[in-house]
Amino acid sequence: MNIYLIDGTYELFRHFFALPSSKDANGQEIAAVRGVLFSVLSMIEAGATHLGVATDHVVESFRNNLYPGYKTAEGVPPELLSQFPILEEALQSMGVKVWPMIEFEADDALASAAAKAAQEKRVTQVIICTPDKDLAQCVAGTRVIQLDRRRNAPRDEAGVIEKFGVRPASIPDYLAVVGDSADGFPGVPGWGAKAAAAVLSHYPHLENIPQDWRHWPPSIRRARSLAESLFAAWNDALLFRTLATLRLDVPVFDTVDDLYWQGPQSQFEAVCRRFGSPNLFNRAKSSRADTETK
Repeated sequence: MNIYLIDGTYELFRHFFALPSSKDANGQEIAAVRGVLFSVLSMIEAGATHLGVATDHVVESFRNNLYPGYKTAEGVPPELLSQFPILEEALQSMGVKVWPMIEFEADDALASAAAKAAQEKRVTQVIICTPDKDLAQCVAGTRVIQLDRRRNAPRDEAGVIEKFGVRPASIPDYLAVVGDSADGFPGVPGWGAKAAAAVLSHYPHLENIPQDWRHWPPSIRRARSLAESLFAAWNDALLFRTLATLRLDVPVFDTVDDLYWQGPQSQFEAVCRRFGSPNLFNRAKSSRADTETK
């Protein structure tokens, strides 16, 4: 079986900025939620049987206590933020496993679910549905991959190396020195993507990098300035790596059987009527019937 793990936060953002506004009878914006529901149902109709969705129920997480500059909900349109609880409830009524994150982030839930699912021998492949570079650290060979569904672009371990120049295990170190503007930490001065790839392809983790730049391979350009910059900002680099390292201890499921889609719940029909999409309920029922006959 294949396990599909979906970044609900990314999907909600993507549909919010891609779709025209639509409101329910109470004036609540619901276009992005409806878009995500149709998107997830299309995966089921295409054959996905085991899936889970992680969301950032609260944007802030434990990382905000570690670094004051870490991302917050500031600047996120309230019309978008208000749709997170609606999406979570709607997906649950659709029969989909949902992990609404408060202390942790959606990425942590996806990482935990991917690691746990990959341990089960029954699982053929784990597909993490997001283009988020943070999740590249979870990729393992061709068994755990990323999938950018918008571009239909899968990325296995060879693809991670091709894109970033480092192996998945080095992605937190890579982000620590390059920085991540989406998450709100700047990286180490003077370190760009090319420098990070050149150094971390030789030394997979920060602790492996010699302080004496003269011991670095001659192929690494600006070795002296890179070394001086890194070790002058050493504590910051370690902190940024902690921020970039996804947690694997988030409670997600007992076995992958918990992710098996058993069809919509009775209240999903009312949800679809609220969204003005009764055909969505009919499609979900039909998909469940098709699954049962296979």
